Amino acid sequence: MAVRLNNRAYEHAKRLIIEGKFVYDQRDAWSEHQPSASKENEFLERHGFFEYGKWYLGVNDEYREDTKRHYEFPYGDFEDAHRCGVLTAESRAGQYKHFHVENAAAHLHGMIDAKHEHKEGAHSAL
Repeated sequence: MAVRLNNRAYEHAKRLIIEGKFVYDQRDAWSEHQPSASKENEFLERHGFFEYGKWYLGVNDEYREDTKRHYEFPYGDFEDAHRCGVLTAESRAGQYKHFHVENAAAHLHGMIDAKHEHKEGAHSAL
């Protein structure tokens, strides 16, 4: 399997986190928060594959860019990055030895946790 890091998605995810556009949730929440196939299709119809690809940390070059199968390791719901999606991507990428994707997801995980901790620290200081 020719899965590699999707740098465009990685940069998009970092930007979302920096802007505070993330959901701080637990790993097991991904089954509820992950976009459904119908939500994916709706997003694709409105925005196309270029924008769709920004929500997947991995790309599989065995499939064409204009197919859903090309994109792997989702991390968000087309609006926000989700901690649970990042954690799931990190775990699955490690399981399948896609270390570039795993390392990118681990970095995003750290960014989300640090940003959340900073936000919580600021609230408790008030």
